[in-house]
Amino acid sequence: MKVTIRSKNVRITPDIEARMGKKLAILNKYFIMSDNVEAKVLIKGYPTTQKIEVTIPTEYVLLRAEETAEDLYDAMDVIVDKLEGQIRKYKTKLSRKSKNNKLAFNIASLDEIADEYEDEDVVVRTKTINPKPMDLEEAIMQMELIGHTFFVYRDIEDDTVSIVYKRHDGDYGLIETE
Repeated sequence: MKVTIRSKNVRITPDIEARMGKKLAILNKYFIMSDNVEAKVLIKGYPTTQKIEVTIPTEYVLLRAEETAEDLYDAMDVIVDKLEGQIRKYKTKLSRKSKNNKLAFNIASLDEIADEYEDEDVVVRTKTINPKPMDLEEAIMQMELIGHTFFVYRDIEDDTVSIVYKRHDGDYGLIETE
């Protein structure tokens, strides 16, 4: 696996680059990956903290994690733990669905950790809605009024169903359908 590191407001030293590569190399034991898989790492520096975002697009699964910490090396440790957790979750889901799944896991490495992670995603509520026609500003206001982190509505301008959501950074995102 290749590792590409980009940074904003942080100088990437050879030590940081080597440690990140070594940490992400741990994940090679869980996957049978080709050399053209590229882990993209973005390190952002803030006045009191550091943030690391890692994206690994494999052929069948997209792994993504982010972590913010005061110490960059602590964030690297947590990132690898989060990615390993995602791998366990995908492996558990796939093993329940099918014995012959396409995902190229290294089964010998995963069997030893499979028992640790037995949480199952369960749908606890189903809700049917009829999206009301409104503009984006009204949809944001409605979302804030009901205290949700997302809101589904019908865009009054192009009559399509859209979803506005609150991002982790406090800004808003918009998903539009065709």
